[in-house]
Amino acid sequence: MLKNQIRKQTLKDRLSLSDSTYHEFNKALLEQFKTLDFNGIKTIHIFLPIKEKKEPDTFLLIEWLNQTLPDIKIVVPKADFETALMTHHEYIGEEDLKKNLYNILEPQKGNLHEGEIDLVIIPLLAFDKQGYRVGYGKGFYDRFLNGLNAQKIGLSLYPAIEKIDDVHEQDIKLDFCITPTEIIKF
Repeated sequence: MLKNQIRKQTLKDRLSLSDSTYHEFNKALLEQFKTLDFNGIKTIHIFLPIKEKKEPDTFLLIEWLNQTLPDIKIVVPKADFETALMTHHEYIGEEDLKKNLYNILEPQKGNLHEGEIDLVIIPLLAFDKQGYRVGYGKGFYDRFLNGLNAQKIGLSLYPAIEKIDDVHEQDIKLDFCITPTEIIKF
C-alpha cells in the first residue's frame, strides 16, 4: 500500500475510535513502555500528541518518566515549517506548551537542548513489518533522525501493516515499535 493511502485510512480509523477504546489503547501503550530498558538513558526526546488526531497520548509516558525516573531529561520538539527542521527543548511542564498554527503543542520557555539524545519516541500513523513508518509526510523526523545515534522507537495504536510500497532512501527505519499489545524489534 502507498503512504498516501495508508495516511488516509489510518487517520480515518483513529478518528473513529471511541473515547473509551482510545483511552484503553493509551493505557496499554504505557504498560508496554514501562518494560523498556532505561539503563544508560539520560535524555529522551518525546513528541507531543495532537489529541484532535487521536495520536498516542505521550503525556502518560512523560508523567510516568517524571515520577519513576526523574533523572532522565525529557526534551520535546518545536517545528519550523519554513525550514522543515525541528529544535529540541527541555520539557518543563504542560503549562509551558502552546498550540502552533497546525494545532501542535510546542514548548515556549523550555531551554534549547543541543546535547546528546539517547532515545527518541517517534510519532507515526502506521508502520510496516520491516520497521519503516508513515508519518504526515513533511519529513521532520527523517531529517532529525538522519545520523542521530539514538534508539528510534515508534509509538502506534495499531499493529504493523505488511509493507509500505513507496519507502524512500531517506526514510529512517525504526529500531522498535510499541503497540498496545507488544514491542516489536527490527
